[in-house]
Amino acid sequence: MRIYGDSISGNCLKVKWAADHLGLAYDWIETSVLRAETRTPEFLALNPAGQVPAVILADGRPLAQSNAIILHFAEGSDLIPADAYERARMLEWMFWEQYSHEPYVAVARFQVHYLGKPVAELESKLVERGNGALQRLEDALADNGFLVGGRVSLADIALVAYTRVADQGGFDLGRYPNVQAWVKRVEGALKIA
Repeated sequence: MRIYGDSISGNCLKVKWAADHLGLAYDWIETSVLRAETRTPEFLALNPAGQVPAVILADGRPLAQSNAIILHFAEGSDLIPADAYERARMLEWMFWEQYSHEPYVAVARFQVHYLGKPVAELESKLVERGNGALQRLEDALADNGFLVGGRVSLADIALVAYTRVADQGGFDLGRYPNVQAWVKRVEGALKIA
């Protein structure tokens, strides 16, 4: 299996972390977004959307979109709750991550950390919604060690990727002690630094 990913991308890292946690064998092909390596004709032939991560499975079939990839990897594993309701809650968090968390936390991080934009110049909606997403996590983790079912799941992998580096986008993680403790728990469960 080949994983095309950019090591600066949380979406790519969650694919790597899930594969590592599950003990899957793969070749990592570093594919830089900043150097437009996802826009080459060769890469676009693999993933016409021009995005990483992209995976070529052992049988040659392609798969894109980080949460679809980790869901495929984790089928039948303990990263997906056996209970149907808990599994649906896991998916609820994963869908929310891509719609209501990543577009704000990750975009602010990219603009500040990689493009050098001052935090004070970020669009106010980006900051407001990013803090709103972090507050939602803070509230959900007030009485729970993990997001679903009392153990690490794909929901945690999906959300920890950009949350753990939210400070690089100007977000003050000190305002979210439950989130900070959860990040450490997820990093420990996945053995990531």
